[in-house]
Amino acid sequence: MRVRRITGAVAAIVGSALVLTACGSGGGSDDKTSTPAAPTTSTGIVTNWGGEPQNALIPTNTNEVQGGKVLDLVFAGLMYYDKDGKPHNEMAKSVESTDSKTWTVTIKPDQEFSDGTPVLAKNFVDAWNYGALLSNAQLSSYFFESIEGYSAEKDSELTGLKVVDDHTFTVTLKQPEADFPLRLGYSAYFPLPDSAFADMDAFGKSPIGNGPYVLESWDHNRKIELRPSAKYTGDRKARNGGIDIVLYDSLDAAYADLTSGQLDILDQVPDTQYATYTSDLPDTTVNQPGAVFQSFTIPQKLAHFEGEEGKLRREAISLAINRDEITDKIFQATRTPAKDFTSPVIAGWSDKIDGHDVLSYDPDKAKELWAKADEMSPWSGTFTIGYNSDGGHQAWVDAVSNSVKNVLGIDAQGKPYPAFKDLRDDVTNRTIKGAFRSGWQADYPSSYNFLGPLYGTGAGSNDGDYTNPEVDQLLKDGLAAKSVDEANAAFTKVQEILFVDLPAIPLWYQNSVGAWGPEVKHVTFGWNSVPLLYEVTKN
Repeated sequence: MRVRRITGAVAAIVGSALVLTACGSGGGSDDKTSTPAAPTTSTGIVTNWGGEPQNALIPTNTNEVQGGKVLDLVFAGLMYYDKDGKPHNEMAKSVESTDSKTWTVTIKPDQEFSDGTPVLAKNFVDAWNYGALLSNAQLSSYFFESIEGYSAEKDSELTGLKVVDDHTFTVTLKQPEADFPLRLGYSAYFPLPDSAFADMDAFGKSPIGNGPYVLESWDHNRKIELRPSAKYTGDRKARNGGIDIVLYDSLDAAYADLTSGQLDILDQVPDTQYATYTSDLPDTTVNQPGAVFQSFTIPQKLAHFEGEEGKLRREAISLAINRDEITDKIFQATRTPAKDFTSPVIAGWSDKIDGHDVLSYDPDKAKELWAKADEMSPWSGTFTIGYNSDGGHQAWVDAVSNSVKNVLGIDAQGKPYPAFKDLRDDVTNRTIKGAFRSGWQADYPSSYNFLGPLYGTGAGSNDGDYTNPEVDQLLKDGLAAKSVDEANAAFTKVQEILFVDLPAIPLWYQNSVGAWGPEVKHVTFGWNSVPLLYEVTKN
């Protein structure tokens, strides 16, 4: 990723008395401290690349990029993040605490859902309670773990949520957590209208939100049409006539449409075009740091990967991967070999954490460790890495598989799935029979967000089912810290353990490498590699 920069968001944590008051949108497009305001508005429909979301569009049940992109446009949270990752109040007028344990949230008055019903404190409280209930089986229920009353073992109301009046509610946490407000721009914390609870499945197919756009139609596997909401009054006001998210089954097809004028914005340039994309699209490309971490996960209960044998094999596989060669030859300066489990654009990142040498290419040691594991239980079969063919991953999966195969002398290969949803369904249902691609795009700018949701016991995105009590305790200690430095010290200890256990194999950090056509203006890619589509203009 890099000319490295630290985002401003985490600097908002100022100890045990953190107060966020209403923020306005800033001035021109180069303003670094607030969301830039495009100088004009337009009526053209902007076309943007996308993929079929895994699930119906319910905020607490969406933990993947494609569905998240739509939710972030259709809904508005208490906060939003600008292009640099700095938080700004959106639905919230203020989020205040004197002890970092009990927070008072005040909602701005006169906010509405797209159906005209008001956005009230109860819409947040009801939505969070729904997301936290075990029986509702929401993928993002883990995000409510810090609130009093949450249980991962049985249905339990969030007793820490209290509606004070129409525009005020309180949140009582299990322990003081100074960075709690920083999370509130993530989709798990979005509000829901009363009508959602009559039939949540039906709601997810045609959600009623409170954000800058309304979902007009969803033609599955083809296109999602979003149009500006007349009810939204926040800083992210749509500056175009709408967004059509075109659902592709390959990045190469999307790139062909972009260069022929049939697509306006492509979030990811396919690796097949890295040598030519800047000349194909002069002055309309981006290659900048982003909060994206790429890895693959080996399930904890996969044959030959449990216990001490599993630790030896995980380390051997990691040491067998030539990350420098792969990022150089395949990605051509659009990736950087990983040195940790987070991202260099996040406060607390370090390339000197104890144990990070397991990410270095060392074929001799890899062979030695694999042989020790074979003494415990001889290897048989094929090592596979599952990936989605519509995401442009085949080249690197083949390269990693070949690196493992050549060093360890075993059969290793990629296992392609036609679409992102197909891979995710197999992973979510725990029916996948091998390793699988497990990259992470940050939900909010914090080291914890790269660690807790992925490696905490029972966490919603802990798809490998990793569990370690010491890691769980350190994650809690970090959340309870009174300063960013103290929190990151705990998270560094978490990573030291992860380098031993290797629940996922870190590969590299991913740049925002995108492109757009000449018909659109004011295209900005945000801190998390997603374009700020509401800012784009098209005549």
